[in-house]
This record gives sequence, structure tokens and C-alpha cells, in this order.
Amino acid sequence: MSDFISSFWSYAVAIVTLAGILGCGWLAWHYGRANTELESKPGEDTGHVWDGDLVELNNPLPRWWLWMFYLTVIFALIYLLLYPGLGSFQGILGWSQFSRYEAESAQLAQRTEAAYAEFGDATPTELVDNSRAMTMAHSLFLNNCAQCHGSDARGSRGYPNLTDNDWLYGNSEDVLRTTIAEGRHGIMPPQAAMVGNATDVRNVAAYVLSLSGRPTDSVAAARGRSGYMQTCAACHGADGTGNQALGAPNLTDNIWLYGGSEADIIDAINNGREGVMPPHDNRLSPRQIDLLVAYVLNISNSVDGNR
Repeated sequence: MSDFISSFWSYAVAIVTLAGILGCGWLAWHYGRANTELESKPGEDTGHVWDGDLVELNNPLPRWWLWMFYLTVIFALIYLLLYPGLGSFQGILGWSQFSRYEAESAQLAQRTEAAYAEFGDATPTELVDNSRAMTMAHSLFLNNCAQCHGSDARGSRGYPNLTDNDWLYGNSEDVLRTTIAEGRHGIMPPQAAMVGNATDVRNVAAYVLSLSGRPTDSVAAARGRSGYMQTCAACHGADGTGNQALGAPNLTDNIWLYGGSEADIIDAINNGREGVMPPHDNRLSPRQIDLLVAYVLNISNSVDGNR
């Protein structure tokens, strides 16, 4: 049934298109002649007068204008014969915007790979000391990463700072390559129902603040420790240092992705957090990804791969 409907609309579009073009040609031919149905002869006054002195004569349309119109109709018919435009008919040249896009993408990929060929098989760590590689990597970063992480790579609320050497998933070459190529999807589900009432949530937030040495209510923090152990420690660890295998943040370093105030932490416990970094392997070559890995290692001063 779907094939029938698709074929029907394909033929309908083709028929309407051709009818419209041929109809325009017929109208130009029909009305391009002097009107023999009028009492006046060609070149004579038709009897129609506007504004007192504007007289209509029974003259045919100018030949040059008609031929331009005819050529337009002929051009349209030739175009529809060569290129897509008549329903599902693809034209005798077989051209399509998709094939054109794929061909140009392949050409661009060849030129891109040639530009990066000078770096050979150097690893990202080795590329850090190559000034030309870092210049090219900086351009890649601005075109693909700066929209979220900022042109200075310092991020913003909800977008990690890539210069502070604090990592949700780690910063080894393999981890960074996976992050860029495959993306990340970090989720912290709402925990308020598990923690308890509003006072319990506030106590856990106070305990979280205490983990990073920030000023907080010591009594509330002491009361919130048990709630933290029961609800939060599974991901963030009993000591609050996080878990890079899960992307769970370190709560002891006083670096906050969504803000570190008590209100921010309470909001995170009540409503959870969700962050998505899209994969880039569909737009970047493996060599380009290696350059970005090297760039991130360079700006974070973590070439040795340590936190």
C-alpha cells in the first residue's frame, strides 16, 4: 500500500509539474497573438481607455519577450529531463544532492588526511611538543569544542573546564579518545526520595560541603553523613573522591560542574543531573581526534596522564 501511495504521489507531482510548464507555454502562444475575436483589427484601438488618455491597442506581445518566455519553458523541460524534479524520476544524468555531498566529503577527507600525514604515527603525548600540530589542534577545538567548553576551554555551568586537570572519566589518551569519539552521557538520578525529607536532604548537602572543606553547619553535616553513606557513597565513594568508571565527580576537590553552593547541591539531590556530550567520530577522522586529545593534554598540563 505504501509503495502504491508513493508511486501515486510521484506521478502526481510529475504530471502537475509538466502541465504547469506546458500550460505556461500555451498561454504565451495563445495570448501572444493579436486578438482576432475583437471587432478591432490588429493595431487598432480596442475601445478600452484608462485615466482619460491611456488607450489599449489590439497588438500582440513583443516578440523578444515571447521568445524569452519560450526559451524559459524549453530550459525547464531540458532541466527536468537531465536532473531530478519529476517525482521519483532521477534524471538521465543520475545526479543527486546526496551523491554530490558524498563525493565532496570524500574529497575533503582525502585533503584532510594529507594535511595530517606529516605527523605520521606520533601519539597524542608526542604531538603535544609539535607546535604545528598544536596550531591545527587549536583550530579543530575552536570549530568543534568551543561552543560548549568555551574558546579558552574553561567551560561554564554544566560544561567541564578542560584546563583544571580535574576529570570525570579520567585523562589518559585512551579515555580522552573515547570521550571525544563516542561522547558521554552522565546521569545522576534524583535522590530526595531515598534520602528522606527536606531536612535530611539539607543535612546531606551540608555533609557534601564538608567533604571539600567548605564552611557549613557541622551539626547538620554530622547528621547527613549516614544519609550520604546510604545514598551517595555507591557512586561518589565513601570518602567522596568519586568514581571515574562511572563519571561520578570528586566531591572533595571543591571543583563544581553545576555550582557548589548549598542550594546547588540540594537541587542536585532533589532533581538529579544529566549531561550529554555528543559523539564526534561521525565528523572527525581518527587523526583529528588524536590531535584534540593532544590539545586537551596540553592545555590541562597533564601530559603524564596523572590527575
